[in-house]
Amino acid sequence: MKRMSTDQIRQAYLDFFKERGHAVIPSASLLPDNDPTTLFTGSGMQPMLPYLLGEKHPLGNRIADSQKSFRSVDIEEVGDNRHTTFFEMLGNWSLGDYFKKEQIPWMFEFLTKTIGLDPKRIYVTVFRGNDVIPRDMESVDAWKTVSASTGIDGKDVDFPEKNGMQDGRIFYYDEKKNWWSRAGEPAKMPAGEPGGPDSEMFWDFGAERKLHERSEWKDQPCHVNCDCGRFLEIGNNVFMEYKKTANGFEKLAQQNVDFGGGLERIAAALNDDPDVFFIDVFTPVRELLQSLSGKTYGSDEETMRAFRVIMDHLRAATFLIADGAPPSNRDQGYFTRRLIRRAVRFANAIGIPTNFTSTIAKAYIAEYGKAYPALASQAESIALVLDQEEVQFRQTLQKGEKELSDFLSQHDTIDGGKIFYFYETYGFPRELTEEIVARQGKHIMHPEHFEKAKASHADLSRTAAAGKFAGGLADHSAETTKLHTATHLLNAALRKVLGPHVQQKGSNITAERLRFDFNHPEKMTAEQIEEVERLVNEAITADLPIAYHLTTVDGAKTEGAIGVFDERYGSEVKVYVVGDPASGSGQIFSKEICGGPHVARTGMLGRLTIQKEESCAAGVRRIKAVVEDGPADIETAGESA
Repeated sequence: MKRMSTDQIRQAYLDFFKERGHAVIPSASLLPDNDPTTLFTGSGMQPMLPYLLGEKHPLGNRIADSQKSFRSVDIEEVGDNRHTTFFEMLGNWSLGDYFKKEQIPWMFEFLTKTIGLDPKRIYVTVFRGNDVIPRDMESVDAWKTVSASTGIDGKDVDFPEKNGMQDGRIFYYDEKKNWWSRAGEPAKMPAGEPGGPDSEMFWDFGAERKLHERSEWKDQPCHVNCDCGRFLEIGNNVFMEYKKTANGFEKLAQQNVDFGGGLERIAAALNDDPDVFFIDVFTPVRELLQSLSGKTYGSDEETMRAFRVIMDHLRAATFLIADGAPPSNRDQGYFTRRLIRRAVRFANAIGIPTNFTSTIAKAYIAEYGKAYPALASQAESIALVLDQEEVQFRQTLQKGEKELSDFLSQHDTIDGGKIFYFYETYGFPRELTEEIVARQGKHIMHPEHFEKAKASHADLSRTAAAGKFAGGLADHSAETTKLHTATHLLNAALRKVLGPHVQQKGSNITAERLRFDFNHPEKMTAEQIEEVERLVNEAITADLPIAYHLTTVDGAKTEGAIGVFDERYGSEVKVYVVGDPASGSGQIFSKEICGGPHVARTGMLGRLTIQKEESCAAGVRRIKAVVEDGPADIETAGESA
């Protein structure tokens, strides 16, 4: 097989789809813009959802990218040979254009000819069908055709989870495996959620790689979706053509293709090594950790797990800080802090000295700087943030160790729930507390209470997140659309009252209220808040028209549109204008780069009330506001004539 770096694979993929009429767009931020349904961008399709639902993309109906992604649910999984919290998702989309008969041959060509994977070691899965959605025979036929073109028998078999491989090449699975929506399988989808059957692709590392000699696998059949370690999913073709309704499923107005391929996993397949941490992007950091610790990666399981956690967590933290989530005790910053602290704890366990996190970050920035220039431009500030967090955490560890010692000096036993307290409050790994307890000749009571406390904490965190991020702009309801438009008016009014230095630093919109973050060095006065409210409501009362036009990034700059001009934008953007350009400059209230949607006229908003103004970070203020008394039915803004 070919030897290709991760950079080369990424570029080859983008070039492949550019040659097939796709507009290549930059990665969106890891912090979703105006999507309160989730804390992080966890897949390539997330920023594309409005266009999958039918909104016109400014660059056409064929799009490709490599999307930065972060999944916080995988933090505890990191330590094996394939899980990472941060990853890049190669993506291509057909927004009502081509479908299965084009996508499947293209993916087979890219994998086998462009990057040179052996077609004999690629296996695929398809949707088995259920009582409502039919079996995906169109995908089966396409896979049979491409397999035959290379002399491979594309045998399709059912129930591999019960009967094993059966000499098959194409395998049927149910909706738990081969159906994709953000909510999961069809029964879990809320009304309005899009989804569809998918066809996944797996790389076979070889029968000798399977781990069935381990007791938990020895009595189970080996198949592509088992967990024995032999197979690795490298890509998923989602054929998004359905929408859940109150009465069941109906076809979307357009058939979509949503492909997502893990760049690191494809690189591992091309490397023909199931350990993703042996791909080239990790090599400089792996070697650096070996030098710092005096230990060798792979020498034993404990050392290898520590290396993997450090390599993954500090890569993720570096990208999160660059995208605007420095470590903190709230929102996305909570996870950045958790990643850094776990990395420090594992570094301590293998003897890595203090003040190492910024050194690791600089190695990653050197590795990724070409693909993501924003990393290089923030290198020094990222290093400073990591240094400060590491120093602070080491002080917290010392404080925690003293509190634990004080506790043990007064008690002969410690409960498992108390051990979890030290884990959550001070970052003490369970093993460290147990070691200190044993060293002092004390005893642990009810160790199972640790896992119970941990599970309870996780449930509370999930519940809080679900409540905090319920609803959202992604549903494009009337209320969220109105509040989205209100953020544009609010942004413009803040710049008029506080000055042109004001820039949006984040937003969060539910059906009930908007939250808008902006840079400003001091607390707003009551008079300033009142003036901002007045300006916004004057614009609403004036019932100004709203429409968008397409232009280039340079064109948007020239006409004075508001926007953060960085690599996230493609060559063509939407500029939403609030006001009538034909009536003179005095009638333009707001002009801002945005993907939409927005109401057609400001009068549809009702009245805006600012409920709260507060600090949310150093030099960043936060406003929470509502709009009330607007009409229930709205029209959305269209393209200007």
